[in-house]
Formats: sequence, C-alpha cells, structure tokens
Amino acid sequence: MNKLLFHNIPLGASGERIPQAAIASARTSRDTVKPGEGDAAYFRRLEEGGILLNPPQIAAVRHHEGPLLTLAGAGSGKTSVLICRTGYLLSVRGISPSRMLLLTFSSKAAAEMRERIAALPGVAEGDAAGLQARTFHSFFLYFLRRQGLRQDIFHETRRQHILLKQIMRELGLPKDAYPPETLLALLSSCKMNMRDADTLPETNTAEQEVKAILTLYEQWKQDHNKMDFDDVLLIAYKMLVEQPHLLQELQQKFQYVMVDEFQDTNELQYELVKMIAYPQNNLMVVGDDDQTIYSFNGARSEFILEFEKLYPGAKVITLDINYRSGPAIIGLGNGIIRHNLRRRSKTLQAARAGGAQPRYLRPQTADEEAEQIVDHIVNEVGGGREYRDFALLYRASSSNRAVLELLLLRDIPYIDYGEGQLLYEHWLILPVLDHLRLSLNRRNFAAMESILPTLYMNRETGMEHIRRMEAVQPKQGPLIHLLSLPGMEDFKGAKLRERLELIRGLAALTPLQAIRRIRTSFYDHFIEANERHQATLHRETLKEMLDELETSAERFDSLPVFLDFIASITERNELSRQSGLKEQGNRIALMTIHKSKGLEFPVVFLLGASEGILPHSSALEGDRLKDRKAAQLPPAGSFRAGSDSGFAALEEERRLAYVAVTRAREELFISSPARHRGKKAEVSRFMLSAFLTAAAPSRPAASTASTVSVSRTGVSRVHTSGTAGNARTHRVPVWNCTGARCPGWTRMKAGGAEDHLASKPCPLCSSPMEKSTREVPV
Repeated sequence: MNKLLFHNIPLGASGERIPQAAIASARTSRDTVKPGEGDAAYFRRLEEGGILLNPPQIAAVRHHEGPLLTLAGAGSGKTSVLICRTGYLLSVRGISPSRMLLLTFSSKAAAEMRERIAALPGVAEGDAAGLQARTFHSFFLYFLRRQGLRQDIFHETRRQHILLKQIMRELGLPKDAYPPETLLALLSSCKMNMRDADTLPETNTAEQEVKAILTLYEQWKQDHNKMDFDDVLLIAYKMLVEQPHLLQELQQKFQYVMVDEFQDTNELQYELVKMIAYPQNNLMVVGDDDQTIYSFNGARSEFILEFEKLYPGAKVITLDINYRSGPAIIGLGNGIIRHNLRRRSKTLQAARAGGAQPRYLRPQTADEEAEQIVDHIVNEVGGGREYRDFALLYRASSSNRAVLELLLLRDIPYIDYGEGQLLYEHWLILPVLDHLRLSLNRRNFAAMESILPTLYMNRETGMEHIRRMEAVQPKQGPLIHLLSLPGMEDFKGAKLRERLELIRGLAALTPLQAIRRIRTSFYDHFIEANERHQATLHRETLKEMLDELETSAERFDSLPVFLDFIASITERNELSRQSGLKEQGNRIALMTIHKSKGLEFPVVFLLGASEGILPHSSALEGDRLKDRKAAQLPPAGSFRAGSDSGFAALEEERRLAYVAVTRAREELFISSPARHRGKKAEVSRFMLSAFLTAAAPSRPAASTASTVSVSRTGVSRVHTSGTAGNARTHRVPVWNCTGARCPGWTRMKAGGAEDHLASKPCPLCSSPMEKSTREVPV
C-alpha cells in the first residue's frame, strides 16, 4: 500500500489542533465506595467479578425511586449500568424480580442482559429466571397471549412480499409497481405513530394506490387470523386504553421499568412505557440523543431532550467515559457532534491514553477508493490481522458498488448486511441496462418485457401481443409488433418509433454515452414524472443511483464488455449469496451506518465522507431550499429549532457521521472521494468542522497563530505564522508557476495522481509548476 495515500488530517481542514479527547480519571468504586457504606459489600462483589464502575455509573446504579435519564455516550458501558442497577435493586434494595421490567430492541441484547444478570455475584438463579428482560415486541406479545389472543404472527418477509405482489396484480397494477419492502416500511411507520392504514393520505394517484394495497393487506391478515409485530404493539396499546383494569394490573406488577436504547423509541413504544411506569414513575431510560439516527422509523430525539418536561425533577446522569476507543478517535467524534444544536451538551473522555490517530484518504473516485482500501486490508491480513477485524461503513447502499465488485472479483471473503443486491439488479437500473442489451440483440425477449413500462405499456398485454405476432411473422426487432397493438394511440406509436431508433443507435456508443443518451432522451423524465417512483424513493436517491451507474460505465469502452462484466459480477454475487451464513465469521463486514449502530470493530473504514454522500444530497437539498441564515439559527444548546426539516435532516446526517466514527476500537480510516456523480465533491463538512476550534477568539494585530498542514509523507506539521489584524490564515501545499511573469498557482490535490509528479504545466502559461506552500485565508 502506498503510504502517501494516508493523511493525518482531512485535506482542507484548518484549525489549531487535531481533536483529542481528555483522559478521564481512573477512579472507580474501589476509590469512591467506602467500606463503611451500606452498599459497599455489593460493589466489593462486583469488583471481585472484574466490574469496576466509575462515579457516574455508580450514581446510576444507586438510583432507587423516581425518573432517571441516563445519557450514555458511545462506548460508555450503558449495558453494564443497566445490569448492575438490576442487581443492585435485587441484592441491596430487596426488590422482587417479578416487579422489574427491562425493555430493549433486539433479542440478542435481551438474551445478553439475562445472561449477564444471572452471572452477577449475589444474584440467585431463581431471581434471574423471574426477571422480565425482553424486547418490546416479545413482552407485549407475552401480554396479549395471557389475555387469550391467539392470532398467528405473520412475520416471514418472503411471504409478506408475495402477498403484496399478489394484491397489486388483483388491483390491476404491475406486480412491481411498488417495492414490497417500501410498502411494509410505510405501514410500520403509520402504526408506530399510533394510526391504522385507513388514515393514510390520498392526495394523488400513487397515494390512493398505496392505501388500497395496504388496506387489502390488512384485510387479508384479519381474514386469516394473522398479525405482524407492529400489530402486537398497536393491539396492546388499544387494549390497555380500552380496558383500564388491564393497565392497572401491569402498573401494580411492574414497579421498576428500565428501557435500553431509549433514543430509538418511537411514539407508540414511548406511550406504552409511560403508561406502565405511571404513577410511581420509577422509570430509568438509557440512551444517547447523539445516536438518534432512525427518524424514518419514528425515533425522535425529543423524547430524551424533553424528558424533564414530562417528568419534572427527573435525575439526569451522564456517562461520558468511552471505554471503546482511544483519545484520537473519541476526540474526532466529539469534534463532529458538538456542532449539532439540538442535543444534550456532553463531551466524551477516553478511559485510556494512546491508540492510533484516525487516517484520511482522498481518492479521486469510488473505484480508486475501493482499490486503496482493499489493497490495505489484504496487506494487513498478510501481516497478522484477520478479515473479521474490518468493517466498511457507508451512508447509502449505492456507495458500496465499487468495493463490493472488487471483493467479488478478488474472491475476498465478506458479508453484506444489506439486501445483498447489486446496483445492476435494482428495479431502477434494470430498464436502462435492458435498453443496452436490446441494442446488441433486438430479440432479447426478457429485455423487451423489462422496458415496456417505460413506454407506458402493460408488460403482460404487450408481451402477449408480441409473441402472438411473432408466431405469424417473425421480425428482427420484435418490438415493432407493438405498432399493431389494438387500441394503440398515435402518440404512443410515435414514441415507440423514436425508442426503436434510439435503441438501434446505442450500439455504436460507449456505455457512458449510451446511458446518458437514454437518460436525457426519456428515462430521467419518466422517473421524475412517475408518482409511484416518487412515492417509494427520494428523488435525489433515484438520481444518485443512476449517476453511480454512469460512474461504473465510464470504465468500459464498449457495450459488450460492460454487459459481460455485469453478467460476470452478478453471477459471482449470486454464488456468494448461496453460502447462507448469517454470522460474520472471518469475513469483512459491509453495512450501512444505520446497520452498524450498537456494534464495534477493531478497524473501521468510513467510505464516502464527501459532500453529497455524507451529508447526503437529499439533506443538502432540503437545507438549500430553506436557505437558513446564521442569524436565524437557534442558540447553541437550544433543544428545538422550529420545524425546519432541512435543518433537522442535516443534524441527523451529522449524527450518522458520529455513529460511524465511534464504531472503531483500534483504527479508523475515513475516505473522501474527490468526485461523486461525475462532479467535484468536497471533503465532508462534518470532518472539516471537527478541526475548527469551538470558538475562535479575536486576536490582536500581528498575533501568532498555529495552523496544521499535511506534508507529502502524510505527517502533520504545525506552522506558526504572523497574521495581520484578525485574519486567520494557514499554510497549504500548492503548485507554483515558475514563469517569470505568471502569477498562477493551484492547491495540490494530495492523495491522487499528482502526488507522484515532479512538475506539471501551468494552466495559464504552460510553464512548469513546482511544489511549494502558500499562506491562504482560513
């Protein structure tokens, strides 16, 4: 691996220091819990078992009655606190295990809690067995079963998708009119906001179709005595509201309620928790508003930010010591998240000194990014690392296209925690590729069927007519038969002739030219004008995927080579999927940042830390539409900033960056491709802002300012320079023109092809340019 490709700060960063977290005090229960205290024996037993709690953790464990918000920063040992507090209530306070309810979000987390509680010193086996430590769905299903509800759980994703496609056919819609996973997500969101499918909007044709599909889906479940996991919570809520005596029984039974990952709760879950905890309100919630990244599932950071409004006098304890990472990684996370305004103020400290500095890459493209990362991993595995040590994280699934292809081509073991679908298999991309296939073989009947919707024709009707006419008179290009389709309108006939002409002309073009011709001729308009497409994916996401297809295509000179590559990579991916292994094993982990929350890895690569990727273009679009001025922003520390969706989206993007960075235990690499969607992409503002001081103090004239730049060896250097007045400057590497009268200079693009040049021609006068440095304003 060429070491010159790694840098100690992101290119373009300016500030007075590389972010570093402070080292926390090493004080534990051994120092703070004195022998004469009534609960000292409990903490001594924990210490004997290797559990040494810090002072904030001890305060949370000791909390007895009343509401408690435990703000648990990344890697701060929140699960240990929940477990030890449960043991404390059992052993020290003498609370019966049947009086406690612990709720979390995954079966794995619930099982881990039960195991660790049972292993606590002083906790009897019977106490652990009598404890309700469950997921939300498991607990409320248990409750419903006790009330005699016997509906079967309809949870198999494959069967749900088949049913939805069948309903679409019954309604006369194409079976792929709407992706089933999108329909299910919409229905889930509706229920998590305590509404039924009949409350869905009907303001346009797409919304009317979606509502009709989901209404029939719900009716089918009712007719067949089925319910899904979202129904479990909604039915339980309605039952508790309609039958107060059942709610009272739960309130009397569970005197102590604890909720893990509280930032992920949606409105329905929060209402259920509040109902059960009332009136004692012995409610302990543990979460981190800085990790609220599931707003699309109904999670709302307000539940943490406004906790004291609902529970006046609630105690708030902050767990701010990170035991996962070194001070440089934690410091970067602090530097990123502190710029959010809607958050609880907290700055994480490191439990230990040392550890590696985050390193930054600035490849030109996603394909160059993939090559650099995979080469580095292979070298590291050859030097003692294992594939299982590495996780590759990205904002959107389309960002894994290049790295996924490279891993497949090199037969490097990996596990994809997404859908396992290649870009080329997506419903949006297939019609484009099938136009290319038809240009090489106009008798490709599968490709014909694929493109019919783009001609506003029904697939089944169109293909049936083509095959019937082919049996009578075969054609070199069977699509021409559609001109004789009964009821064919003149304008559709004209569009069909234009499309046939387009397809014939594609074969002479490069793949990139052909895709652009398809997009500009009709496809971009077809996608944007189709209400169904707009109802299922954000407009910017649709464009992003098509742009990524262009990025892939520009590597190839001819359509046959490009299509052969796609066929080969698709076949390899299919074979990879057949392994069926769900555990990581000794494989590289590939996942979106959303999937990574709650996990940690020895080495993390964050891909696509560039403007337009992270933050995503959809958030930037909303931010631009609002065009907020600095004076309009809410004051720092404010929990609410009006209803600005663009501002809120940008803050959630920053939380995503924070979550990604804090997954790393030992090493962190952040890659910011210089080009995205065929255009220049700046390094993500989230990375650059981490290097800015929290408040730039005014300086007297001719003050001395320290600034950081990067040498060609990737080693950070601190420069001291005089500045006039209050202007802040820093020194950056540049190309200077050697021409006698030419003022030309440009910044060096380190990490790219220019790194290896001794000189290059000046774009103004063509004289040689040499490497130098230059003082420029911050």
